[in-house]
Amino acid sequence: MNYKWIGAIFIIFSCGGFGLGLARAHRREESTLRQLISALDLMECELQFRLTPLPELCRQAGLESQGCIRTVLLALSRELDAQIAPDVSSCMHAALSCVKDIPPKTWEALDRLGNSLGRFDLAGQLKGLEAVRGECRRTLEDLLCNKDQRLRSYQTLGFCAGAALAILLV
Repeated sequence: MNYKWIGAIFIIFSCGGFGLGLARAHRREESTLRQLISALDLMECELQFRLTPLPELCRQAGLESQGCIRTVLLALSRELDAQIAPDVSSCMHAALSCVKDIPPKTWEALDRLGNSLGRFDLAGQLKGLEAVRGECRRTLEDLLCNKDQRLRSYQTLGFCAGAALAILLV
């Protein structure tokens, strides 16, 4: 077989893999936002009915979560217990720096969560949790809007771009 054809096949599959990677990142962002919404629901219930202290609240929410949300919340709990940083926002930044694979929209929501926790009284914290949860839900709705078509488009465009590039180079 000719080396040009082998190169063309590699180009097609690498571009197709890029499209598949975009689709996988989209699914991961959706899953992470769902986990964050679930953790925020738990945190709101704990604050509303039990007045759980913030380090324990983050630990409980982290233990109930999974994936990168679990890692961030448990790291936040450790940071709050150690009391190295002066406020929750600094602790959240330290916890977020521990985890490298957080999707961007989830990272923004967690950053806003860190800015609202521990800064206000109970009513203010509940409003902050509600605001972050509402933002997460809106973002999730945007991700779910035409999800199947968008993911198929990513995958198809990846393979088609690879085919077009292979045709140009061969």
